[in-house]
Amino acid sequence: MTGNEYQKAALRTASGMNYEHHGMLMNGALGLCGESGEVADIVKKATFQGHQLNAAHIAEELGDVAWYLAIAAKAIGYDLDTIFEMNVEKLMARYPDGFDSNRSIHRPEYEGGGNHE
Repeated sequence: MTGNEYQKAALRTASGMNYEHHGMLMNGALGLCGESGEVADIVKKATFQGHQLNAAHIAEELGDVAWYLAIAAKAIGYDLDTIFEMNVEKLMARYPDGFDSNRSIHRPEYEGGGNHE
């Protein structure tokens, strides 16, 4: 399944929301925070509280992250395949030979006081 195929299928369940794009973006952005927090909570409990790491539960929550990503992307007029391609292009430019901690530390936007992603 491609990102666009997923997005189309996911948006079927967002179609009844009937709110403008700003509302869809707010729901997507806040939902991403909430579901990512649930993933973090599972990892936290396994790391610090003696719980077993439950990969299936993490996978379920990552699916919820994907759903919110799909609606947030739609709200700003992007499809997921385009977002995925943009991100890979950015990473290829930043780390042309794979991850390099020196390139991470000395990113142009950090060195020049510009945008801090």
